[in-house]
Amino acid sequence: MTVPAAHESANDPSKPLAGLRVLDFSHALAGPYCTLILAEYGAEIYKLESRDGGDIGRGWGPPNYGDQSSFFMGLNRGKFGISIDLKKPEGIELCLRLVETMDVLLENFRPGTMERLGLGYEAVAARNPRIIYCSISGYGQDGPSRNEPAMDLIVQSSSGLMSITGTEDGGPVRCGYSVADVSAGMFAIMGILMALRSRDKTGRGQYIDVSMFDSMISGMTSCFMIYLGSNTLPKPMGSAYPTIVPYRVFSGKDRDFSIAIGSEKLWTAFCAALQRPDLEHHPDYATNRLRVKNRAAIEGLLSDMFRTRPAAEWLAILGKQGIPCSLVRNLREVVEDPQSDFRGLFPTVQNSPVGPHRVTGAPIKFSRGKKAASAAQSPRTAPMLGEHTRETLTDLLGLDAESIGKLVESGVVFQAKESPSV
Repeated sequence: MTVPAAHESANDPSKPLAGLRVLDFSHALAGPYCTLILAEYGAEIYKLESRDGGDIGRGWGPPNYGDQSSFFMGLNRGKFGISIDLKKPEGIELCLRLVETMDVLLENFRPGTMERLGLGYEAVAARNPRIIYCSISGYGQDGPSRNEPAMDLIVQSSSGLMSITGTEDGGPVRCGYSVADVSAGMFAIMGILMALRSRDKTGRGQYIDVSMFDSMISGMTSCFMIYLGSNTLPKPMGSAYPTIVPYRVFSGKDRDFSIAIGSEKLWTAFCAALQRPDLEHHPDYATNRLRVKNRAAIEGLLSDMFRTRPAAEWLAILGKQGIPCSLVRNLREVVEDPQSDFRGLFPTVQNSPVGPHRVTGAPIKFSRGKKAASAAQSPRTAPMLGEHTRETLTDLLGLDAESIGKLVESGVVFQAKESPSV
């Protein structure tokens, strides 16, 4: 099997990151999310896995597509899969040779792991001074928490997020998605792009240290500023927000919906929509400061009112006045939303060994080509373990079939026995 078509797709000049090569040692979620987004916009991602099961995300299921974890398939589409034994000196040398052809190296092992393998920043930069080397970890590469093990749930706890998530009378609640992992992945993307910009000016790469903990603190800026400004610990408030009222979920006669009255202009429009002009200048509710002070009273009044009609009726009434509002929808409703379809948010992977399956689409649209430039119109499937090992060693290192055969026989590299077409 060969992959010239795949490489041609990855180097599509209409994609902003075309030509960028990334050697990806990451696993689970934070790192793979980072390289997923880079791949969506044209970067060549060489996902390096061990032969002993590979990325732990491959085992995170069901649900599955065929015999493959849907979690893994969604996060690793569009990448080239290679498998090298990092316990063998020959494997480390192969990695260092690959580094010489790369722009970026990404890893999310515990701090110190890559150094022990002989693949730390100093060793890698000695072979390629232009390399951008990004490490994602739980708490960063230094400090007293450096060596503490971390996964998303743990950092949601340690960052303080869970102390303000949930209802006032309930227990701690995890955010409904892996926000610590995804936040770290997004900050890693930012760091990589900034380092590439710096390299354009200086000609040299550099090391990037991203932690899930740091990412959560930055992402929770508004929450921490409320605490720093008041010295009062915020508490869980369900769907409400501490500094804006009304701004929360209410129950209609049939189902829940949310409203967000974020300005006095919206408050005026809101009172008009409800046909309650008496509320607009009420001495307890006339300003947001007053509404926050008298939160229980105004929210109770609105709750009683909203229960009298179906949610759809309230949304129609509020929508006419330009009030931000929405049903509390489930994922099926989101997938079937015409807006999701128009924006290309759930494209179908056609050329997959497990059959056609839907994935999430690219989040950023560019003016050139508009919808086509979203980079997700014809996504490629996630690789099998070691699927592109031979092709990568041939294309990037110039190794011939005999040399690669010897590496396979000695266990230095692994090649999937059956590689689906890409």
